[in-house]
Amino acid sequence: MTPGPEATPQRAAQQMSLAEHVPPGTDAEVLRQAITEVRRVIVGQEHMVERLLVALLARGHCLLEGVPGVAKTLAASTLATVVGGSFARIQFTPDLVPSDIVGTRVYHPSKESFDVELGPVFVNLLLADEINRAPAKVQSALLEVMAERQVTLAGKTHPLPKPFIVLATQNPIESEGVYPLPEVQRDRFLFRVKVGHPTAQEELEIIQRMSTTPPEPKTVLDPQRLIALQDLAEKVSVHQLVADYVVRLVMATRSPAEYGMPDLADVIEVGVSPRATLGLIAAGRALALMRGRDYLLPDDIRDVAVDVMSHRLMLTFDALADGVDSDDVVRRILATVPPPLVVWNNQGPA
Repeated sequence: MTPGPEATPQRAAQQMSLAEHVPPGTDAEVLRQAITEVRRVIVGQEHMVERLLVALLARGHCLLEGVPGVAKTLAASTLATVVGGSFARIQFTPDLVPSDIVGTRVYHPSKESFDVELGPVFVNLLLADEINRAPAKVQSALLEVMAERQVTLAGKTHPLPKPFIVLATQNPIESEGVYPLPEVQRDRFLFRVKVGHPTAQEELEIIQRMSTTPPEPKTVLDPQRLIALQDLAEKVSVHQLVADYVVRLVMATRSPAEYGMPDLADVIEVGVSPRATLGLIAAGRALALMRGRDYLLPDDIRDVAVDVMSHRLMLTFDALADGVDSDDVVRRILATVPPPLVVWNNQGPA
């Protein structure tokens, strides 16, 4: 099995032009300003920064996977400042209990009654740092927060503020004292973004920018404007051919032999879930909005496919023993399943 081809420089330049050459004052321009403001603080990591904002627009959660010190936590806190939302960080540890994150009932002797003390999850942007260090009970408590966007305490339901997103981090090379995320919880994350080390040039820029007085991000959005942008992203038009392309990508993970990839039948144990189908559409719509369009293109789907699908794939034991990367499996599928040719004009799809 060989991975699919990477994006060409011409395609990357075209995507950059779509993202940057947008009319001033438009929603896409505001989103570009938000990304620019985050990048004033974060050196490099353009892919991670873009995916964080896409996840916000798509109302999805994001799992950041990388070694310590690659600005995962800094990116989350900076993004919260830029979008004007409340922010909380929870450092997950093995001795954490569910009440530490969702809240609990507290007895007040002076009033001779119980009051509900809400936990730190009641914010717009929650950073779950080293999520794989928490035991199963804490992860299950967080699952209700992520899936239902609410917390149930003492028989009463408390809705979380809007907008709400969970940004979780985990160290892929850590093996001691960790609890691997179960498949059901990984499936709740819209994206899994792999964060790598910076380049040599970026390391020099880090020295120059961060060794003195670090830059302070400015607020570009507010929660109400962000909710309006989320609603706008949901209205991005999806052509029937693009929807069919998404379904074919998903089905290729479940029945690869039917799509010309019989060798992947011994690599993929279980294909992606329907949440991947919905996630591809939601993330693609958000990316299209950021690029100044009100319609979805196959290139938008291809750009987000690896981050949406790879963590939802379950590989066979032999594939894991051979060191097969699920990212490469998704790239292989993207290279094999042909995208449709969709032409849009001012009147609509042609």
